[in-house]
Amino acid sequence: MQRRINVKKDSFKKKQIDNLDLKWHLLLLAMPMLLISILFIFVFPADELAGLKLLTLNCIYLVGYTCAYYIHKARLNRLWQHLEQVMHINDTTYELVHLSSHYHSEQSFLDALLAKAVSSIDDAEMGSIILVDKKTKHLHFECVIGLDIDALRTINFSLEETFEYRLTDGRCDRVVVINDMENINSDSTLSKEDQQTLLQASNEPIRSTLSSPIHIDGELYAMMNLDSSKADAFGDYDANLVSVLTSEAANAIALYQKSKKIETLATMDGLTQLYNRKKFDSMIAETPPRAEGNSFIVILDMDNLKPLNDELGHQAGDYALQTFAKHLKKMWSPQFPVARYGGDEFVALLQGDEATLTTQLEALEIKMKEQSPPISFSYGIAEYFFNWEKSFKEADLRMYSAKRAKKLAQESQHLSILD
Repeated sequence: MQRRINVKKDSFKKKQIDNLDLKWHLLLLAMPMLLISILFIFVFPADELAGLKLLTLNCIYLVGYTCAYYIHKARLNRLWQHLEQVMHINDTTYELVHLSSHYHSEQSFLDALLAKAVSSIDDAEMGSIILVDKKTKHLHFECVIGLDIDALRTINFSLEETFEYRLTDGRCDRVVVINDMENINSDSTLSKEDQQTLLQASNEPIRSTLSSPIHIDGELYAMMNLDSSKADAFGDYDANLVSVLTSEAANAIALYQKSKKIETLATMDGLTQLYNRKKFDSMIAETPPRAEGNSFIVILDMDNLKPLNDELGHQAGDYALQTFAKHLKKMWSPQFPVARYGGDEFVALLQGDEATLTTQLEALEIKMKEQSPPISFSYGIAEYFFNWEKSFKEADLRMYSAKRAKKLAQESQHLSILD
């Protein structure tokens, strides 16, 4: 005996939320029309126009049913478009989080997020993400699309002066839609010049704006504004989409920040905030030396860390390490990789000429002796061409040679004092 297998059509692939088969339409038409006919026969006396009246009544019902069906279908189609946009937003934020490690800074991540947001909302032509300072509540335009960021950054304004703050009674807890930008800004406490800057920061005047707060860990992190040169460009559907978008954006930003913190913990030395040995070695492996040369390895080793720890305690030793690292970072980073290679040993891969590097290191020696307590270090320089291990060994030998020479000089000086 054969079994009947019913295969239901995938309404998702057909881009339909719901659909009625023909038999259901016929049933929904036939049953009310039958009831209308029965009631008509019993209620109204029979006459020569009864049939025409009944036909007219049924035609009216048929037209009403058809209109109601197409109105309902249009709403379902609009709901489907809304669902598609929500899914697109989810895909967008998932993609951003998935590729977060590819962004070298939080600003570049926010740039990508804003670009995705503008492309996801119909009629959005421009946009901005405005960061909120947690302590002062002052605002800073971090990234924009279609706007003059240099002009916007000249505006000195606080959270209380934004329409997001004013229209939510200071709560900043929902999306606000503004379809009359000029009048909304006229009520602001901003100066006339700043108001004009806000309105003229784009090539086309901004007439409509969607503004949505972004909260991270319960605190207001930023506001995302999406702008249009069209009047009444945004409605409730757009506001709902932006609400979903900023909610997902908050998750994406929080995950990005956490992933960067994890990456920092994995690649940075916690005490000095320089690269650690593992990260430095991976950077060397990924960055081959330049063919034209002029690359140098510099190894630096503190001479008096142990005496500092023994005499003044480990806190003094940690402070000396941090001070030394801060000056190395100021001198070379972020242009060149600098790392705490272990203990009191530091290493850097630099470009330039040896004479300039030697001059820099001699100047650093003077600065370190002026610290309290004074810091002493020895260093070795070796040209890096193609063989990292050979160059590192050569620089290491020169560093230890300088350390021994310095120790012999100190011992000789000590003996001369005794004599």
